[in-house]
Amino acid sequence: MSRFIYFVEAHLVWFVMAVAGVGLFFPATGIMLESAIGPLLALLMLIISLTFDAHAVRIVFRKPSRQLLALGLVYGPMSIAGWLTGRLFFGSGSLAAGQTLLGTLPTDVSSPLLVLMARGNVALAAVFNAVNTALCPFIVPFLFLWLTGIQLDVPLGSIILELTLIVLVPTIIGVSLRTRFTTFFAWHDSAYAGIGSILYLLILLAMVGPNATTIIGYGWYAFVIAGVALCLNLIGYLVGMASRLLTSDRKEIITYLFTVSKKEFSIAAAFVAASGLPSEIAIPAAFFAVIQMITSPIAAKILVRH
Repeated sequence: MSRFIYFVEAHLVWFVMAVAGVGLFFPATGIMLESAIGPLLALLMLIISLTFDAHAVRIVFRKPSRQLLALGLVYGPMSIAGWLTGRLFFGSGSLAAGQTLLGTLPTDVSSPLLVLMARGNVALAAVFNAVNTALCPFIVPFLFLWLTGIQLDVPLGSIILELTLIVLVPTIIGVSLRTRFTTFFAWHDSAYAGIGSILYLLILLAMVGPNATTIIGYGWYAFVIAGVALCLNLIGYLVGMASRLLTSDRKEIITYLFTVSKKEFSIAAAFVAASGLPSEIAIPAAFFAVIQMITSPIAAKILVRH
């Protein structure tokens, strides 16, 4: 079993492409997992949180300027980039609004896994992730209204509960276990990235399957939407590099790269549904989810090699 875990981690890029293809052409496989996305994300956060203890978290909190920079990059330049790419490629309408919404979203829950695989600061990534997602119900509607003039009705209670169960609770449990039983969990450090990779693939399948009909239904235009998503994703990596103005620590820079470039796609659908907006507004986020889950392992592999 351990050999399989390591094999998946080492070849994650190819597995991601294969799983994405399975989800598109055999959507039933992903539809069966759709209801498990929340638990899978929570389990992923738990596994990643087993890699660092409370001392590492305390060190992160001693540098509040790092969190302020992360907030600024995630919600500032990326929101503007989402609006600009939406207007440039889609003009106006639902897809343009959806691209703008995508730019305003917080960091994807899976970002600490990629930071772990790229040998970055995982504790820092987990804190960034928790704070960014906790603030998103208050920041995203304001930014979206400012950029598009469209009002978002946020299901505040359900969003906060979901984020608490998916991000906060598993993180606290994982860090507590690592702190209390350091030797035991440190013994398995080499396996966490591989286990996380398997969960990552299951989440990808659960996301692609239910959206397969919509994605394929766009025909050739699907490549345009995917290209715009890739454009925003690459902009995210460039914006993340701005962290070099504040720090020269390689691990911290890697953390910013994935914190800024990855977006939590599931929140878009929740906001759109609660606001009674056209479902097409959530489409750019669905495309972006697939794109980021392909490019992130590639970026992690490149960072490890260099």
